[in-house]
Parts: sequence; C-alpha cells; structure tokens
Amino acid sequence: MSNPSSATVDNAEVDRFDALAAEWWDANGKFRPLHKIGPSRLSFIRDTCLAHFPELSAANRQPLSGLTLLDVGCGGGLIAEPLARLGAHVTAIDPAKQTIAAAQRHADKQELDVHYRAAVVEDLAAAGEQFDVVTCLEVVEHVPDVRLFLEQCTSLVRPGGLFIGATINRTLKSYALAIVAAEYILGWLPRGTHRWDRFIEPNEFAADLRDNGLTDIKIEGLTYDPLAYKWSRSADKDVNYMISARNG
Repeated sequence: MSNPSSATVDNAEVDRFDALAAEWWDANGKFRPLHKIGPSRLSFIRDTCLAHFPELSAANRQPLSGLTLLDVGCGGGLIAEPLARLGAHVTAIDPAKQTIAAAQRHADKQELDVHYRAAVVEDLAAAGEQFDVVTCLEVVEHVPDVRLFLEQCTSLVRPGGLFIGATINRTLKSYALAIVAAEYILGWLPRGTHRWDRFIEPNEFAADLRDNGLTDIKIEGLTYDPLAYKWSRSADKDVNYMISARNG
C-alpha cells in the first residue's frame, strides 16, 4: 500500500526517509545529528509550553501533563517519545508508513503511549482535529508548498494554543554547513537530504504564521560546537532556528 500523499508532500522525500526507517534509533547512524540536536529542541518546547500555559508547573515530574500535542512529520519518534515522557498526550503523524511502523514498535518497547498515524496534515484538518500544541520540527524544508503546509498545520492549533517549529535558515552559511559540510564532507547526513532553495528565512516563516492568525511570535537560534559535538540554544539564527507562536 502506498504512503499517504497530498499537495504538501514530496513523495521522493517520503520514499527517501522510508528507506531509512530501521535506522531512526541508531544514535550513531544516519540520524545522529537529530539525536544530538534533540535535547536543545526539547528544552525549547518545554520552556515555551511552561511559559505559555499557566496551569503547568516546572516542579511537576511530568511538566507537560494534560496537554494534547501533535507532532507533524514525526519521523521515528525522536521528539514524540520524550514529549510523552514529559506527560503530554502525543499524537504523531508522518506520511512514511514504514517510518511510522518503526516508531510504533520502538514506543511499544518503551511502554510509551504515543498515538502514531501514517497521515498528512490535510487528513487531520479535514476532520476538524485540534490540539493544545502542534510541533513541526525539521519538516518545512522538505515540503513543496510551505504556505499551504503551514496553513494546514496552524489550523490544527486550538484557539489559545501553540505552534512550535524548527528549520534551517536560507543563508550562505547554512548552505556551507547544512549541505556542503554535513552531507558531502562530514557525511553526517545522506547526500540530497536538503535542498537549499527550500530553506526558509525566519522572517518568511513568521510572516506565514501571521497570515494564518498567529501572534506573539518568538524565534531562537540553535548553534553547533564542533569541538564538543553539542548543540545549544543561542541568539544566532544563521543556520538552525526554532519558532513559536500563539493562535489568537
């Protein structure tokens, strides 16, 4: 059976990631960069949610308890699983069926309740589903129609809820580091993983969110220390950055 398809999905991209479905949880494999960047992304999501929802408490062992959260383009579950451990009720979607199956198997082994679905955002939007938080991490740079994709994603955020995204800026620095270095010199990612013309500048991302009625937009950079092989949150948005916005 074929993978779900839509105007917001590049089937070649889906097939590329589906072929790597068994490798998502190999911390030293092809998805090693996502494993390394994960803690910084997770802390941004956690801190953003704690600052936004007054009913949450940082003192709680599971500080995101009670939140409904949708992870769009979840891949193998590298962010969905830790969000579930933090207490969120997580639904995670991806159009790559083999990837979703691998994610579900891993969550089951960890005895984590993550609701994985092989689906595209249009499926959930057509059903009128909404969530307290919608995350979309390292996805927009892989879709053919970013404006339509973000229109669909933001429709899934309930009034007063949050959208949280992460992607790569379109700069000469990002071309040198995210493509030339990461894919061709260091081999951290398979060649062809990224297309520079699909990278999106922070002001473009913010404008698309505002066009869909989102406000209170915050943007924060992520930088890489090659000596420590560690990612950190920073003010530098030249390559990687995260963005959050409120619906209404």
